[in-house]
Amino acid sequence: MATVTLSRLVKRYPDKTGGGVTVVQGIDLEIRDREFMVLVGPSGCGKSTTLRMVAGLEEISGGTILIDGRVVNDVPPKDRDIAMVFQNYALYPHMSVYENMAFGLRLRKFPQDEIDRRVREASAMLGLDPYLERKPKALSGGQRQRVAVGRAIVRKPKVFLFDEPLSNLDAKMRVSTRAEIARLHARLAATMIYVTHDQVEAMTMGDRICVMKDGRIMQVDAPLGLYNHPDNVFVAGFIGSPSMNFFKGRLRKPAGPGPLLEFVEANDKAEPARFMLDARLSALGASHVDKDVIFGIRPEDVLDAGADSPTPPGRSIEVAVDVTEPMGAETYLYLNTGATSFIARVRPTDRFQPGQAVRVSFKMESAHLFDAVSEQVLR
Repeated sequence: MATVTLSRLVKRYPDKTGGGVTVVQGIDLEIRDREFMVLVGPSGCGKSTTLRMVAGLEEISGGTILIDGRVVNDVPPKDRDIAMVFQNYALYPHMSVYENMAFGLRLRKFPQDEIDRRVREASAMLGLDPYLERKPKALSGGQRQRVAVGRAIVRKPKVFLFDEPLSNLDAKMRVSTRAEIARLHARLAATMIYVTHDQVEAMTMGDRICVMKDGRIMQVDAPLGLYNHPDNVFVAGFIGSPSMNFFKGRLRKPAGPGPLLEFVEANDKAEPARFMLDARLSALGASHVDKDVIFGIRPEDVLDAGADSPTPPGRSIEVAVDVTEPMGAETYLYLNTGATSFIARVRPTDRFQPGQAVRVSFKMESAHLFDAVSEQVLR
């Protein structure tokens, strides 16, 4: 297989003013040999444009693309030794499954016995043997996507590119198909670059994830690295479902001895929520006393601090229950302090009612502090 290296990659579209709109802003990224790299981010962040530049379907405005150490900036798509799977499958409706999978090899004038061997090998791998004589209109969405993947496999390229391949499938089919693609990666030991806006897909499929926003890379890490150690507010809020809760406020040094700091919520509507931080967060926030910060905590780390809880004094706050959302294996509580709405993930056996006042605390060892101006995590 191959490495893919993007160096100061830029894509700019001209506009009527002559200045142009820059949609990819000088990104640097290295995809390792045999790695499954996922590019994820909201619509318009530049992830699909980046993939299309790697494929050669978009001209680059600046920077360098290397595939297996070879600069391919001016190399036509057909000569880059890549295969791309599109969102809309791009199958020929008048051809059978076999013919769709064989078509690219016929164009390259492969011998018929080699074409047949490759098509049947890919078909067996993807469970398409019963459908080889069918036309695309006789297939389900998931089967069509497998044909598109099979057409890429028979090429035996150095790099596979996937551009939101599951977005046209229903929820159940997406789950099964993403598992198929993950198994395929393990079996082929191939370099794959996969674009999606769905962070669940990214978390479950990628060896590493590149989170993008406004044409820039916000963070690249393994899935759990992004989840547990986000670099900034954007990554912390984008990765995870439900997303991380954020409280805006200030850090205060309470009267009396001791190194612990207090977080005081920004709340001009009611008495602000306030709670003590632990030693780790207090040390991280020492340079931000009397400055604006953002306290981040995931829903599963919001804890019930009722009468039976051993929560130390000053570590819990009283909030109101707005909505309860039973999910079967768990329940989401939508809570508010009067200024901040946030979510807690609790056991399905816990019983709460809308309008009820409850006390909650936070699992401080899993919490984060961010600078309110730069939105970067405090380290």
